[in-house]
Amino acid sequence: MRVRFPPSPTGDPHVGMVRSALFNYAFARHYGGTYVFRIEDTDAARNTEQSYHALIHTLRWMGLEWDEGPEAGGDYGPYRQSERGGIYADIAARLKAAGHAYDCYCTAEELEAGRERARAQKRTPGYEGTCRDLTPEQVAAHQAAGRSSVLRFRMPERQLNWNDLVRGEITFAPENVFDYVLVRADGSPLYTLVNPVDDALMRITHVLRGEDLLSSTPRQIPLHEALIELGLSERVPQFGHLPYVMGEGNKKLSKRDPEASFSYYLKRGFLPEGLLNYLALLGWSMGDDRELFTKQEMVAAFDGARISVNPARFDLKKCEAINAVHLRRLDPVDLAKRLLPFLADAGLLSGDAPDGHLANDAEWRLLLATIPLIQERMVVLSDALGMVGFLFAEEARFQVDPDDAAKVLTPEAKPVLEAAVAALAALTEWTTASIDEALRAALIEGLGLKPKAAFTAIRVAATGRRVSPPLFESLELLGRERTLARLRAAAETTA
Repeated sequence: MRVRFPPSPTGDPHVGMVRSALFNYAFARHYGGTYVFRIEDTDAARNTEQSYHALIHTLRWMGLEWDEGPEAGGDYGPYRQSERGGIYADIAARLKAAGHAYDCYCTAEELEAGRERARAQKRTPGYEGTCRDLTPEQVAAHQAAGRSSVLRFRMPERQLNWNDLVRGEITFAPENVFDYVLVRADGSPLYTLVNPVDDALMRITHVLRGEDLLSSTPRQIPLHEALIELGLSERVPQFGHLPYVMGEGNKKLSKRDPEASFSYYLKRGFLPEGLLNYLALLGWSMGDDRELFTKQEMVAAFDGARISVNPARFDLKKCEAINAVHLRRLDPVDLAKRLLPFLADAGLLSGDAPDGHLANDAEWRLLLATIPLIQERMVVLSDALGMVGFLFAEEARFQVDPDDAAKVLTPEAKPVLEAAVAALAALTEWTTASIDEALRAALIEGLGLKPKAAFTAIRVAATGRRVSPPLFESLELLGRERTLARLRAAAETTA
């Protein structure tokens, strides 16, 4: 078995594209096959190196390592279509010489007139075959008139059918599938040629791709048959078409939707384990209503029979919930390492974090100590910034959220803060238990306050926010001097 993932490097990777990569990867690994990564970059006007590198990074970040393709090599390269121009020109010439393709000289106006006639006669609009059987004299006349030509594939006049790996038996009538263009007038090959040619020459056995490409399959099957006849291929691949991924309003998830862009998940700090788990649920089921699993468990269970034919709706809330479960399962040291880039980007670390380790041992120990306080409260890695930023921020850069300050650090909070300072300054040891005992004695028993009224001002003054990790544990990690300094500063602002 040989399967492929052939994206075009245009823009940011799309979650539907990554789901296709995942399904092909799991399919190949489940059956012990070969996973081929191929870049379809013949559209020079839209392709970018930035997008190409984003694709490489995305697959590696997701753990979808390929067996053949860019940077991995293989026996059927090059694996970028922009480097295979000579191959396509040679095969186009062979198809034409064997009568499977022909030059078409129709103008855009003539093609549109043909479509108008079809609509008027209630036929499916499409190419009418005007140039299918031109005589040498007609060809010479077109060339003398200066007409340019495209190369069209000659479709067989028969019913086209295949047993789809996902949808079962599918049939297209010949009157609905027309001769199509393989090569533009300027000699550049189209997707309709390069994609099947690459599948054939790379010995692809199974094609799992999106439902939006289903209509191209009845055109590609005869081209594969022609390549077999020319001795360039051994078989027609088996095709399977994955269901659409839908967004809000039951519309196909568009590249314009924020949640469709893969960089959105990288920036927010989703885990590859969590995102992979959720994407697998978009059109596939492990069975027994099971929704949580690892990549290895998915591979072990994956087969085409469990792929749905129904559109899958993308639900960001569910994606977040699944990610949160995987995040809470992480080893604390592993989670701390994954948080380092986010803390570094926010300027909260004093030094670099090479190879996932902090050069500053004190900061690393502090980060490890915070993990038990925040791990159960996090959904994505970036959540940690608001939870632990107060611990790592230099005092000169520490800021209290203005909205929280306006609501909490009012004149009524001044005696609370002053009482807290007095109680904490008198402590002989700085532990969670002693901080808890001192503040309860001073504020709840001494001032007669309820816990919320007693501790909210302390929380905002020390952490900068009304929502933070557990208060007493946070103050222990913050330390005596920094805690007292922040409470005194807050008391002064309430005056």
